[in-house]
Amino acid sequence: MNQSSETFLYDLLQTPSPSGMEEEIQKKWLRYTKPHADTLHTDGAGNAVATLHPDAPFRIALAGHCDEIGFLIKSIDDNGYIYIEKLGGISHKPAIGMKVDILGKHGRLTGVIGTKAEHHGGAKDSFSFSDLFIDCGATSKKEVENYIAIGDTAVYKREPETLLNNRISGRGLDNRTGAFIVAETFRRLQNEMSETVGVHAVSTVNEETNMGGAYFAGASLAPDLAIAIDVTFATDYPGANADKTADVTLDGGPVLAKGAPINRKANALLEEAAASSGLTVQYELTPRNTGTDADQLRTTAQGTPVAVVSLPLRYMHAPVETVSLNDIEKTIELLISFLSRLNGDEDIRPVSVDSI
Repeated sequence: MNQSSETFLYDLLQTPSPSGMEEEIQKKWLRYTKPHADTLHTDGAGNAVATLHPDAPFRIALAGHCDEIGFLIKSIDDNGYIYIEKLGGISHKPAIGMKVDILGKHGRLTGVIGTKAEHHGGAKDSFSFSDLFIDCGATSKKEVENYIAIGDTAVYKREPETLLNNRISGRGLDNRTGAFIVAETFRRLQNEMSETVGVHAVSTVNEETNMGGAYFAGASLAPDLAIAIDVTFATDYPGANADKTADVTLDGGPVLAKGAPINRKANALLEEAAASSGLTVQYELTPRNTGTDADQLRTTAQGTPVAVVSLPLRYMHAPVETVSLNDIEKTIELLISFLSRLNGDEDIRPVSVDSI
């Protein structure tokens, strides 16, 4: 990965994008993909789409969601303390003692999630989300209301960190890394693709809350194949694989999903692309659904074939999500190999009349 690409990745990770408030990150994503796109557009849901060969007879959508989990401002008490509601699958357990950025109507406001001192008994062993409150230093409800309103959003105030062995950690790597992979794959595709194959690179919204972005993107684009680019659970840290699921490790390469929702012919093409490029892949099982944008994409048009390519990630939905830059690069390489090998004549229907 070159320096400008890595700078773009870190820029995305530093841009707050709580579900439903993705405008700023989408502008950055569009600016990055614009020089390489034949067409560029957005929709009413908030999705951003860059397209190469829009009139090709065979078209593939690569979808990575750009939204992150966070908090919604629920109420403000008379003393200026702020109470919050979940925005997506965020846990209350890592929140105590963390700093937050409130994205208020008049700009950002920094606050801390307070906790009782150990000298006074400390936090309760059993507490719930409703016990959390934000202290932004205000002394009254009126003072807070000069900055924020009910329904404003907040995210952890966390910058991405570089760790040993080319690994990075931060909040919202799920799935701003996926939005990056889609954009970076698209950037590198120019001059690699047959003109009979079109690619829609899509940065989708709202995956963490309702997956509406993916549905509207799929319904509008009606691709012949959609691939969701997301993260999945790494199992290579203490206590992570108690259920004895498939092993997924950082630096083990991209993860392909296997199960009822997944188009097996698309997976076979991805595996062939990996083998031809000397890349290893890992696997996860998705027997009923995938928990990604693919679940909505596959219900659009007349039924859209889907695959899922995921990045191994530790500490899902915590403010210290951790991935390997090596896996990001391998995922991009896999997608480029896969797309550049297509000629537009592929038939990925599980069964065709000609085969009987």
